[in-house]
Amino acid sequence: MKRRNFIKGAGLGLAASTTLAAPAIAQSMPEVRWRLTSSFPKSLDTLFGASEVMAKRVAALTDNKFQIRVFAAGEIVPGLQVLDACQAGTVECGHTASYYYFGKDPTFAFMTAVPFGLNTRQINAWLYHGGGQELLQKDLYDEFGVQHFGAGNTGAQMGGWFRKEIKTPEDLNGLKMRIGGFAGNVMSRLGLVPQQIAAGDIYPALEKGTVDAAEWVGPYDDEKLGFHKVAKFYYYPGWWEGSAMLSALVNKKAWDALPPQYQSAFEAACLEGQTWMISKYDAVNSAALKRLLAGGTQLRAFPREVLQACHKAAMDLYADTASRNPRFKKVLDHYMAFQAEQLSWFRLSEYTFDNFMLATSSGARRRT
Repeated sequence: MKRRNFIKGAGLGLAASTTLAAPAIAQSMPEVRWRLTSSFPKSLDTLFGASEVMAKRVAALTDNKFQIRVFAAGEIVPGLQVLDACQAGTVECGHTASYYYFGKDPTFAFMTAVPFGLNTRQINAWLYHGGGQELLQKDLYDEFGVQHFGAGNTGAQMGGWFRKEIKTPEDLNGLKMRIGGFAGNVMSRLGLVPQQIAAGDIYPALEKGTVDAAEWVGPYDDEKLGFHKVAKFYYYPGWWEGSAMLSALVNKKAWDALPPQYQSAFEAACLEGQTWMISKYDAVNSAALKRLLAGGTQLRAFPREVLQACHKAAMDLYADTASRNPRFKKVLDHYMAFQAEQLSWFRLSEYTFDNFMLATSSGARRRT
């Protein structure tokens, strides 16, 4: 046999063996079909879309052996019952905001947002490198029978839509406002009446006067939900959500039954959902805000007096809650210590750089 023909034949044999081996490996993995229930409607393409991104990545990483079918809020369970559905095994996993369940335990708020808390970069640092994930998994999520993963972030949110201007802390007294999570308890200390309402029900409540004000996320989603049509004053900042982490929750028995390769694929998909969501919001919020302002929305900053009153109310609530809930106190102490370290660094790095760029940009606009 000529050397050339031998090499050619050997090469074909190697290619054939590789082709045969790949399906054998793939066939050794089980087919897994999960259902994911979201807290969000399909119309909110970024909040809901992150779970679709995750499902596609899981399928791609497992040669379509592990597939997750995504359901919008209300298709299986209401949007605020995702944790319950995952606990009970009604679904294998869900995509939600953990602070929706602060009524079960206020400690849940830390994994989404707490008033005057960590910003997006800082909560990522706490979650992935500061011990936040391990602390909350062991002390909270394990007790509720679910595995937790960070799976999205909105970034700093807006302060919401109001029918009337807010000039002093007294203007909050008696106001009925849709406000999510732990922040409602802070606002109630200033006389505001908080309402926990799912996304799809906020506009009708605001239109009918069931609430006087409402907050959701930011310009892109708020425009989609139409709040500007029924309330004209748009406030900032959303001090109760300097960032808002979304959570993927998995039934613990379903998680433990997954092959390690599938667990790795799911974790990687959650990280992709995290990056995809915050970058999407950063890309689209600016243009949405311009459209809202062009349409007559009046932008307002919360007066410093209001922010100071809210900050004091938040710190008092933390102290009161910690005195009654040892788990909350343990996480609060860990969280606040980490925040203090982060602020000392960000004061030198991000803050000074951003302020210079903002001043330079504003000066350039004035000159033109």
